[in-house]
Amino acid sequence: MSTAIVTGQPVPGSSLEGDLRSLGFEVRVAADAAEAQALLAAAPSGHRIALVDARFVGHPHALRLALTDPRYPLAAVPGAVTAQATARQALGRALTRETAAGGGTAVAVDSLPDRLVTALDADYGEVHRPELGSLVATVPADPQARNEARQAVAAVDDEAVRLKSAVKSRDGFFTTFCISPYSRYLARWCARRGLTPNQVTTASLITALIAAASAATGTRAGFIAAGVLLIASFVLDCTDGQLARYSLQYSTLGAWLDATFDRAKEYAYYAGLALGAARGGDDVWALALGAMILQTCRHVVDFSFNEANHDATANTSPTAALSGRLDSVGWTVWLRRMIVLPIGERWAMIAVLTAATTPRITFYVLLIGCAFAATYTTAGRVLRSVTRKARRTDRAAQALVDLADPGPLAERLSRLFKRGLPGYGAPAVALLGTAAVVVCSALPGYGSPLPVVGAVLYVIASALAVARPLKGALDWLVPPFFRAAEYGTVLALAARADVPGALPAAFGLVAAVAYHHYDTVYRIRGGAGAPPAWLVRAIGGQEGRVLLVAVLAALLTASAFTVALTVLAVVIALLVLAESIRFWVSAGAPAVHDEGETA
Repeated sequence: MSTAIVTGQPVPGSSLEGDLRSLGFEVRVAADAAEAQALLAAAPSGHRIALVDARFVGHPHALRLALTDPRYPLAAVPGAVTAQATARQALGRALTRETAAGGGTAVAVDSLPDRLVTALDADYGEVHRPELGSLVATVPADPQARNEARQAVAAVDDEAVRLKSAVKSRDGFFTTFCISPYSRYLARWCARRGLTPNQVTTASLITALIAAASAATGTRAGFIAAGVLLIASFVLDCTDGQLARYSLQYSTLGAWLDATFDRAKEYAYYAGLALGAARGGDDVWALALGAMILQTCRHVVDFSFNEANHDATANTSPTAALSGRLDSVGWTVWLRRMIVLPIGERWAMIAVLTAATTPRITFYVLLIGCAFAATYTTAGRVLRSVTRKARRTDRAAQALVDLADPGPLAERLSRLFKRGLPGYGAPAVALLGTAAVVVCSALPGYGSPLPVVGAVLYVIASALAVARPLKGALDWLVPPFFRAAEYGTVLALAARADVPGALPAAFGLVAAVAYHHYDTVYRIRGGAGAPPAWLVRAIGGQEGRVLLVAVLAALLTASAFTVALTVLAVVIALLVLAESIRFWVSAGAPAVHDEGETA
C-alpha cells in the first residue's frame, strides 16, 4: 500500500492527483510542512510514503520511476520524494527538522520535497535518482515556466519512452535485433492484463519443458517442434524482464526465478535431446552432461570474477583500457557479445540445430561454441586480474569462499594450514587437485581404488586452497576449479561404469548440485549471504561429495553405483529444493533485478 502527500495548494487544471492515483497511491493534501508531518505520522506503518509538490509538472512515467520502484528505499525526482517502510524514519526525521526550523510552507518558491531530499542526502546518503532521459519532471516557479513545462511534456511521448526503457540496456545481438523489437509489445500486453513477471517466467519454463518433451520423442517432427517451442520459450524469457521494467515489478524472488529457471530450462532440454537420441539408438548422455558441466563452470567464472571485483579498489588494467577502446568501434561491440555465446545466441543455435540436424551434431557444435566462449572470457579476465593491482574486501573474500562451497572436511583440515598459500598459491593448488581427481577418475578399470587416492589428494588441496582469505589476484578461479573437479569426477566415474543408466543418473546428480550452486549465487546477489551451514553440512560440501562418489565407485558394482548416484541425486535435490523454496518465498532481501551478464 502507498500514500502520497501533495504539499501546497492544488493547481487548477493539474493532473497530478489523478496520476498519483493511477500509480496506486492514496492521495492526501497538506498545506505546509507541519501538516505533512502529521499526515506522515498518521499513515499506516507499512505504507510507502511519497511527498509531491502540488506544482509538479511531468510525465506519469517519471513519477512511476521515482515513486514506485521497489528496489530503492529512498528515491526522488525534482518536486517528489518517496520512502519505503524501511526508510520512513529517515524521511520523518528530515521532515521534523524542516518543521522545527520553520522551513516555510510548501507554497514558497523552493519545494518542500526538494529541501527534504537535500537533508536526506546528508543524513541517509542513498537517495536514488532515476535516469529520466527525455522525460520531464520539474516544479515551475511561475505561470510562464509552467506553460513551458507543459509544452515540453506534450512534446515527448511518455508511452514510447516507457516501452523503450523496458528493453534491457545491455543484451546480445540476437535478443536485441530479433526478439526485443516485438517482445516489448507482448510485455505491454501482459501488463495491461494484470499479468506479473513471475507468471510469464513460469510460462516460459512450461514452454521449455514441453519443448524438451517434444525432443524426447526422437522423431523429426518432434525435433522441429522442440526447436520452435524453445524459441517461443526464449521470447517469454525476454518478456518477463521487459514486463518487470515496464511496470517496475521488481523482486528478489523474481530475479531468482528468472535466473534459476533459465538453467532448469536449458538442462531439461539437454536431457530431452539425449532421450530423443537414445530412441534412435544413439547414446549422447556423456555429451549432454559435458555441455551442462561446461556451461555451469563458465557461469561460475562469471560469478566469481564479478564478486571478487564487486567492491574492489584497483588501478586501471591495460586489458580493460583496450576493451574500452574497442567499445568505441560499433561493430566490435556486437561481435564480442556474440562470440561469448550469450543465452539468446545459444538457444537460437540449439533450436536451429535441433530442427535441422541430430542431437549428436547439436551437442558437438554446442560444446565447441561454449568451449571457445569460456576460453575467451576466462583469458580476458585472467589478463585483467594480473595486469592491475586490486585490493579486495573481506566481503569479496567471503563471497568467494561461499561460492567455493567447502564442507566440514575442508573446513577442519584448513585449520592445519593456518598460513595458507601466498600469491597465486590458492588457484594453483586448486587446479592441481582438480587435475589429480579427474585424471584418476577417468583412467580405465572400473572398481580401482585410484579415484579414491585422487579424491583424498583433492580434499587436501581443497582445504589448502581456502586456508587463508581469498584476496589474491586470481583467487576468483578457485570456485570454478572446484566446480570442474566435482562435476568432472561424476562424469568420469559414470562413463567408466559403462552400464545403462549410469550417465543419466550422473546427469541428475550434477543438475541437483548445480542448482545448489546457482542458488548460492543468487542468495549472495540478493544480499542474503550463503545457504545455511546445516544445509552445506548435510550435503557434504563439494569436497565431501567428491570423496563419497569416489568411494562408492571403488566399493560398489557398476549397477549398484548407478543406484547410489540416483539416490544421492534425489536426496540432494530434495534437501536443496526444500530449503531454497523456503528461503525465497519468505526472503526479506531487497528487491533486485539482474541487468548484468547476458548469461
